[in-house]
Amino acid sequence: MNKTHLPLFEVNVGSEAKVSELLSMGLSRRRMLDLGLIPGTIINVIRKSPLGDPVAYNIRGALIALRKEEAKQILVSKIN
Repeated sequence: MNKTHLPLFEVNVGSEAKVSELLSMGLSRRRMLDLGLIPGTIINVIRKSPLGDPVAYNIRGALIALRKEEAKQILVSKIN
């Protein structure tokens, strides 16, 4: 893994990140692609649930909740 890329779940609330790569396979990968998670997509981290999992993300104008296990499979580079 490139040092400038980190899993999406490590990005703090209020930050933006750009998708670099999807590590998931099969149906999980298809779901991520269907949600618009392709390289170059900008993701805003909106809020964490009270227990920290899942986390709400703004992806292409849609508010999507992803569990930690799903967000681990999305490598991103931080924008701010």
